[in-house]
Amino acid sequence: MATVWNELPSFSTLLSAYASISAMAMLIRTILNELVPERMRNYITSKIYDLTAAYFSSEFTFVIEDRWHASDNQMFRAAELYLPTIIGPSSDSILVGFDESSDPTEPPKRSIPVDCTITDDFQGIRLKWTLSSIETKKYYVPNKRFFSLTCKKSDRERVEQRYFPYINKTAQAILSKSESLNIYTYEQDCSKWEPAVFKHPATFDTLAMEPDLKEFIMKDLDSFVERKEFFENVGRAWKRGYLLYGPPGTGKSSLVAAIANYMRYNVYDLQFQSVRNDSDLRRVLTSTTNRSILLIEDIDCSTKVTNDRTKVKENCEEEENDELKHPYGTDPGVTLSGLLNFIDGLWSGCGNERIIIFTTNHKEKLDPALLRPGRMDVHIYMGYCSPAGFRKLAASYLGIKDDKLFGRIDDMIKSVEVTPAEVAQQLMISNEPKVALESLIKFLNTKKDIEEAAVEEKEKSDNEEQESEEK
Repeated sequence: MATVWNELPSFSTLLSAYASISAMAMLIRTILNELVPERMRNYITSKIYDLTAAYFSSEFTFVIEDRWHASDNQMFRAAELYLPTIIGPSSDSILVGFDESSDPTEPPKRSIPVDCTITDDFQGIRLKWTLSSIETKKYYVPNKRFFSLTCKKSDRERVEQRYFPYINKTAQAILSKSESLNIYTYEQDCSKWEPAVFKHPATFDTLAMEPDLKEFIMKDLDSFVERKEFFENVGRAWKRGYLLYGPPGTGKSSLVAAIANYMRYNVYDLQFQSVRNDSDLRRVLTSTTNRSILLIEDIDCSTKVTNDRTKVKENCEEEENDELKHPYGTDPGVTLSGLLNFIDGLWSGCGNERIIIFTTNHKEKLDPALLRPGRMDVHIYMGYCSPAGFRKLAASYLGIKDDKLFGRIDDMIKSVEVTPAEVAQQLMISNEPKVALESLIKFLNTKKDIEEAAVEEKEKSDNEEQESEEK
């Protein structure tokens, strides 16, 4: 025993060997830092970590990012809906709040904060969820968010085959029970759709429009929802396009709200000014959900790309001169081609059960390519108020279905161009039907006098012009 002890190196020898090894390690590290780039070192380190973790760890992690194949990841959306329902005492944090539709006397609604860990049990499987966010370097690209789901390696297959479908079904059930709708607007600064509670009260029962037209629209919407297999069989994307056109104040926005409430679809209100180019437009549009309405109001005013190309040829020379002054060019922004590609092109198949609605006051200004069937399938003229529309407004605003003044007002409405918004404005003057109806009659008489004076002035001007030409 003493012989073995005597053969062991002394403490000073061990200390000297340790110092030599440390110095050699420091030298190698310094050489590697000088010769190997930092990104390569990080890559090698991560690979070594992954290899060791694969052999020595018993856990497996699913990564669920918010984007999948150039569109929103529906698995991520399902997890966002499902996880707040299972938050328990073991969770380290929770995000709570109220929206406009919430009852402040009830418990607040829940959501998942970043870096929050949530534990779930499913058929004997222990699962751990974590939400993470990575800040992007480009200010116009939204932060990358993703869920990490950790389980035992032996449970991986059961999680894929049973747990994920269970989450999707639960999320669909939550959506179907949701009483409130959302309207989304695209925020350029944060590059994402920002929701707000949609509480517009308009319904088909309250719309001041011809009963036949109202019935036609409702039947067309019902037919669209019921014909999923038809669209698949004929090889068309499951979508429907509506063009609402007519003078201002004729109820185009109210009809959009009535469609949303009737279908129970969320509304995505897009302003072209918030989109930089076609690539940005494609990402914005593909991030909308199924069973939704894409709304572009006053599309003739939103962008030059929708203007009729046959009516702007006179500006070509000016544009060519501008290009000569700026030979390197600039980003063309959103183009008609980019818009049409999503409406009726290859990208139109990204998503199902979507309604696209354009509104305009000047249909004649729009490019014919935007109006053809397959893009805008149904063109709905929203005209001036009719006697039927007036009676509907009177029933809604005054609570009356008939009055001795109705016949007189009906005759006046037939001869005067007045919008439903103008009629409604007069009916809101008083809760007393007689006062409100007399105010409407006075307004119609004034409007008729103005129209007749305008006609006389135009005739006088035309006669003077004709006499001038004869001389």
